[in-house]
This record gives sequence, C-alpha cells and structure tokens, in this order.
Amino acid sequence: MKILAITSCPNGIAHTYMAAENLQKAAAKLGIEMKVETQGSIGVENQLTEQEIREADGIIIAADKTVVKDRFVGKKMLVVGVQDGIRRPEELIQRVMKGDVPVYQAESRSAEGSTQEKKPKQNPIYRHLMNGVSYMVPFIVIGGLLIAIALTIGGEKTPGGLVIPDGSFWKTIQDIGSASFTFMIPILAGFIAMSIADRPGLAPGMVGGFIAANGSFYGSEAGAGFIGGIIAGFLAGYVALGIRKIKVGRALQPIMPIIIIPVLASLIVGLIFVFVIGAPVAQLFETLTGWLAGMQGTSSILLALILGAMISFDMGGPVNKVAFLFGSAMIGEGNYEIMGPIAVAICIPPIGMGLAAMINKRKFAPAEREAGKATFTMGLFGITEGAIPFAAQDPLRVIPSIMVGSMVGSVIAMLGNVGDKVAHGGPIVAVLGAVDNVFIFFIAVIVGAAVSVVMVSLLKKDIAVDPAVAGEAMSGNSAAVAGKSAITTTAAESSPSTTVINNGSAVPEQAVHIEKLTDIVTMDLINLDLEGTTQDAVIDEMIGALERTGAVSSASDLKQAILAREEESSTGIGMNIAIPHGKSNAVLKPSVVFGIKQGGVDWKSADGSEAKLIFMIAVPRNSKDNTHLKVLQMLSRKLMDDHFREALLAVTTKEEAYQLLDQVH
Repeated sequence: MKILAITSCPNGIAHTYMAAENLQKAAAKLGIEMKVETQGSIGVENQLTEQEIREADGIIIAADKTVVKDRFVGKKMLVVGVQDGIRRPEELIQRVMKGDVPVYQAESRSAEGSTQEKKPKQNPIYRHLMNGVSYMVPFIVIGGLLIAIALTIGGEKTPGGLVIPDGSFWKTIQDIGSASFTFMIPILAGFIAMSIADRPGLAPGMVGGFIAANGSFYGSEAGAGFIGGIIAGFLAGYVALGIRKIKVGRALQPIMPIIIIPVLASLIVGLIFVFVIGAPVAQLFETLTGWLAGMQGTSSILLALILGAMISFDMGGPVNKVAFLFGSAMIGEGNYEIMGPIAVAICIPPIGMGLAAMINKRKFAPAEREAGKATFTMGLFGITEGAIPFAAQDPLRVIPSIMVGSMVGSVIAMLGNVGDKVAHGGPIVAVLGAVDNVFIFFIAVIVGAAVSVVMVSLLKKDIAVDPAVAGEAMSGNSAAVAGKSAITTTAAESSPSTTVINNGSAVPEQAVHIEKLTDIVTMDLINLDLEGTTQDAVIDEMIGALERTGAVSSASDLKQAILAREEESSTGIGMNIAIPHGKSNAVLKPSVVFGIKQGGVDWKSADGSEAKLIFMIAVPRNSKDNTHLKVLQMLSRKLMDDHFREALLAVTTKEEAYQLLDQVH
C-alpha cells in the first residue's frame, strides 16, 4: 500500500517537519510506503509527482494553513491539523488503510468537511476572517504610507482641506497610494471567501467586496467600509460553497470551479448587496447626515461624544464618512470647532492600536507588534484605516476600545476649543499650522490614545502560544502575518556581509553553507555534563562555550537576545528537549552548542518534561541567509526519532556525540 502526505503549519518551521518525520516513522513501523511533501518556510520540498499521486492509495494532509487539493480529486483523503500529524500518526495511517476516509471531489466540499478533525479552541469564522486580514494588511500599509508621504511633502492647506496640487509629482504618489487603498476591501472579502470555498470563492468575494466599497452601486455617497467587506466575503464564500455541493453530471464537473461557481456566486452576491444590503446602507447615510445636522445648537459635549464614536466605529465606512463630511461642511460655514474634535478622533484608533501592539507582548503576537509600527505611523498622518486589521481581527474588543478613546479625545478637544481649518486629521494638520489651540489638540490625542491602549489591554485575552513550537519564530520574524511567505536565498544574499559588534568594529560575515549540523558544531561546543541547575545558569554556561571559541563578542548581548526569545514562548519543545536560540550583532558566525544535563533542568516545556538534550543556536542578527531556519528544521526532523534521542543521552565521549550529530542533516 502506498500513502502520500502533506504537512504544513502557519510559519512552516518546526511543526511542519516534526509532523513529516513522525508520519514517516509510523509508516515504516506499519510497513507502508509513504512519501511526505513539506510546505515549509523555505518552500515546497519533496514535492509529490503526478505519477505518485496516480499510484497512491490515499492522501493525508496534516496542515494548519490552506493546502491546494485540486490535484487529489478522486483520491481518498484525510484532512487534519498538523498537531495530529505529530501526535497521532499511526492512527491517521490506519484510518487510510481501513478505507475509513471519503473520496475527495473538487465540486464538493462535504468530503473534506467530513474528514476534518475537530480542533479544540479553533473557530472557523475567525480562521476565515484572519485569512482575509492577512492579505489585506500590505495594501493598507502601502496605501497609508504613500498617502502620508505625499501629504507631508506635497500637501497645501486650502479651505477644502489638505490638498496636493493636480499634475504635481506628489499627486502621482498620492494616486498610487489611493489605488492601493481601493484594493483593500475587495482583497479582504476575496480571501475570506477563498478560505471558505477555496479558489472558486475568490472572484465572487472580490466582486462583492468591490461593490461593498463603492456606494454608487446602491445610491450611497459612502461605501459599506470594511464591515461591508467582511459581510461580502462571508456571503460570497458560503454561496460558492453551497453551489459546490450541488450534484452535477460529469460533463459539467470540469467547468464548475472555473465558470459556473464563480459566475453564479458573483451574480448572487452582487444582487444581494445592491438590492438587499445596499439600500439600508444608503438610508443609514442619509439618516445620520440629517440627524447630525439637527444636533447643532445642542450640548457640545454630547456632540463631541457622538462624533468621536462615529469616526472610529467603521474607520472609513458610511458612519465615519457622515461625521467627516459633517465636519467638512462646518468648515465651509466658518465653524472650525466641529472639525477640531473630528481631527483628534481620526488619529486615535491607529495611534492607540499601534502603541498597544508595540508595548503589550502578552496581548499581541510578534507579527502584530511589527504591524503596529506602521499603524502608529499612519495615525500620525490622520489615516484611520491603519487600525482596520486590528479591528477586523478582534472587533468585539478593539472597536469599543478605540471608540471610547476617540470619544474622550473629542470631548477634550471640544472643551479646549480646538479648531481645524482643513478637512483632515491627525498630528500632521497641527504641525502644518491648520489647528487652533495646538497644545490642547495634542493633549486630547495623547489622552484618547492612552484610554484606547488601557481599554484594549484589559479587554484582549493573552495570546495563546503553543510552547511546543520552540523554533516557530526567531525574534523579529513577521512571516506569520500572512503565513504564506517562502524564505529563499538569492545569490546576492549569499555574498559576504558585515556584522557590527559592540566595540563598533565591523567583522566580515562569510556565508555559511550548511548541509548538516556538524558544519556549525565543533568538539569545543559539545558539553556532555552541564553543571548549571537552572535555565539561566545553563544558558550562561553554553554562551561561555561560544565566547571561548570566538563565536561571540559579547556574552551579555547574546544572552539578552536568547532571553527575549524565551519571553515570547518557551523553547522547551518537550520530550526532554530544549532549543534556545537568538539573533544578535554579538554573534560573529553561526554556531550551535550541544549540551546534556542528565538530571534535567526546568525549561517550562509543554509536556512538563525537564530539558536534558539542549541545543543553543546563535546566529548573527544581520545574517541574510536562512541559517537558523535550516538548523531548526534539521533538528525538528531528527529529534522525533526516539532511538536517536536515547543514543544521544547515552553517549560517554564527545567523539560519540559528534558522530551522532553528524547524522543531523
């Protein structure tokens, strides 16, 4: 019997290869021929061929990210999470052997759905939403930063707002940024739909998202914003999924995913949005506009509260647009103290969420903290949309937090008689001299952003990090935003670069070609009897070995990098293994230290086991190749072998240990 498998995890480092190794071991034990394709961070490896797929008796997909399944039509297929591939490989193989799995059909999602193992604490709605958000983020960043640069350098104050003259170079830059923004909602909707219905859902989702973003389709001066995009994405995805379940004859099956499903789903979603969803959006826009106009002359504090809440509720959607256009109209009448609170409210969502993400490691993943930097920058230039990725990911906690912050900031601005003479917001308008009472303006922004930071920090749960994935992300790795990127090494990246060390001198960093672990492990970096009795002491002891061999210039700097990585999540992956690692300018050459602690040391491992086999990976921070990824992958594969771990623990000489480590490749 011949079984094929694919393993993949969001970051494509440790779990991808651990699952592959365990599946292959289980297959060998059961006498089954198996080939495993890994879709990891450095691309697809051990790719399955068409002939192998034709000859296969069954397919196992152990993945936590989307895997294209079209090539497996007509094959028995079992789809599970990557953790199941690590923990239950024999059971998965036995299910395929018994035929206890359905046949995958391209036109039917039900076969896949029935084989998908239930994963605890995994919300499919959240997974679909995050798929859309991850693809949308680059468009927000590109659009926001280009517009910000253009406004800062080429913008001119006019009664109608901060304007860039037509025909100027900076107008072209602004237009490019605006073009990126126009893709934002269609991309969000399209990839939500694709997550639900695979590729047949992509086009209907993008069509629905485009209609959602353009109010002209349903007689509204503003589109439905990112909330409309989310609605369009889920609507398109489930409509496409429903059409896929319709049984059709063999003659129609080939054109279902490329013609029938996309066309019908796009038509249905478009008509629903124009005639069912669009009309209420247009009515809402008109009603809110009239309501705000009637608010003039009422309590200024109440008006500020309402404007602040509206601006931050949907960040560019119809509610936001009503408040913004109301403030713009007041400028034309010479009343600048309506636009003042609005200018404050505009920048609080991105500034608040950017700060919250950057300073709160327990609430935001590393990729989110990196995204927070761009979000904060967009806030400085009055681009509210910068906060949309955070709001889309966790709307029930983020939207109330930024609304309250914007309301507080707006009230302070209203009480302080802050005026804004241009139809724009954020600190940029104050810097350019368009704001009255600049000091109060900045006080309002700071207090409002602080309120949002505190509130979102209290409401958001601590991020759930799986400690078993010791190598899933070196510090600063942002590939998890999209979970899609492959890391490759070009010829240019293989050339020598320069690493700056503490004393300010520059040391040429030669590219290291690694085929096996012993390429960066020497006899001097092997310690069979670690003396330390605590995690901290063992780390010091292993860094000392690197320092003695000239691999690092500063033990304290490397230790700081390693401890920073441990703060994110323990590098104790269980099974008596720990893989502490760090990237630092103090590292002069990639190196691995191997140590054994027979009595074990507490490393906060996921399975509660104490670390006895400890591998420390040290890599230069400016290293342009993927050394640490290769090492983590090699170790992840080999350390799944029970006999290998037992043999390592039993060695009595460095030579024996080196010979075993030479097998890690």
